[in-house]
Amino acid sequence: MNIGIIGSGTMGSGIAQVAATAGCKVKLYDTNKTALNKAKDTLEKILLRLIEKGRIDTEEKNRIQGNISYVDSLKDLSDSNLTIEAIIEDLSIKKKLFIELESYVTDDCIIASNTSSLSIASIASSLNKPERCVGIHFFNPAPLMKLVEVIPAIQTSSEVLEKSIQVISDWKKVVAVAKDTPGFIVNRVARPFYGEALRIYEEGIADFATIDDAMKSIGKFRMGPFELMDFIGNDVNYIVTETVFTAFYFDPRYKPAFTQKRFAEAGYLGRKSGKGYYDYDENGRIVIPSKAKESHDNELGQKIFDRVLVMLINEAADALFLNIASAEDIDNAMTKGVNYPKGLLAWADEKGIDWCVSKLDELYNEYHEDRYRCSPLLRKLNREDKTLF
Repeated sequence: MNIGIIGSGTMGSGIAQVAATAGCKVKLYDTNKTALNKAKDTLEKILLRLIEKGRIDTEEKNRIQGNISYVDSLKDLSDSNLTIEAIIEDLSIKKKLFIELESYVTDDCIIASNTSSLSIASIASSLNKPERCVGIHFFNPAPLMKLVEVIPAIQTSSEVLEKSIQVISDWKKVVAVAKDTPGFIVNRVARPFYGEALRIYEEGIADFATIDDAMKSIGKFRMGPFELMDFIGNDVNYIVTETVFTAFYFDPRYKPAFTQKRFAEAGYLGRKSGKGYYDYDENGRIVIPSKAKESHDNELGQKIFDRVLVMLINEAADALFLNIASAEDIDNAMTKGVNYPKGLLAWADEKGIDWCVSKLDELYNEYHEDRYRCSPLLRKLNREDKTLF
């Protein structure tokens, strides 16, 4: 199968590696020849490390490299069966690209976007054959993360959707099919992990390190919300939050936090700037403040964890209620897309639907903000004494 990848940055290069490893013939396109050379050199280093770790041998390395060509003309993608763009998150730029791309590829070529939150329907509308367009959203780093969200637009044909699912499955990825709504599954459901942690901080309940410790020691999350925001970049994470908030017609559940906005404005972006919610040494390691409190064995830590968890559960339940995805796909998305320790819907069943409803009602009664409204699905299941699975 011939695959065209547009954009040779970290994501585009990663997708190219995945496709080439699966045996596809890949053309990685970029207008910047320097970027293409960098992508080629980076892949060489990655594959050499895999050899050192015993994951592949020299023959496999040469096979993967031989499956990738590096091109700087969009016309070179004309023989592609599937193209995936992985460029800047700008709707007008993506549309312009797709208009040009469609003039080169065959009528049966699938044209996909790796966008994390933009409307697939809007992107598809730029094409003469919008039914060939679909969202195929990988997670970074693409070779390591198992999940891929596949998002059909309202224009996408059933044949294109089925072919896309089959291709990604053949690449040994776990597919989660999501409705074309802002944030799809992961970037929608994960919002409270950051937003509620920021709210807890802004209320003066706990500092960054204490909140992170609660989520890691009690919840067993690999990274706390502030560590993760610093890892992603406060500028990037804030823009995604603001985009989702706007796209949902300013629903208060997705309201951004001034703290993150100010950190982004100050240039405190996290690891990449050496300073974010934490200070970082020259090796990119966090310099832990001496005042940070251990929260795993106290009431404060449990309170923090419960509050963030129930907000995550509520968001996952609402995604199911609104048919964004199946229960299985929602839980797979969170465990395999962002490495959550458990699927949120399964976690809700474990904690008890009555516990979830009670915690949400406590928050709503305290704040009287629509941010804390309980999902109708949770309330219905609680009345009927049923579980999500």
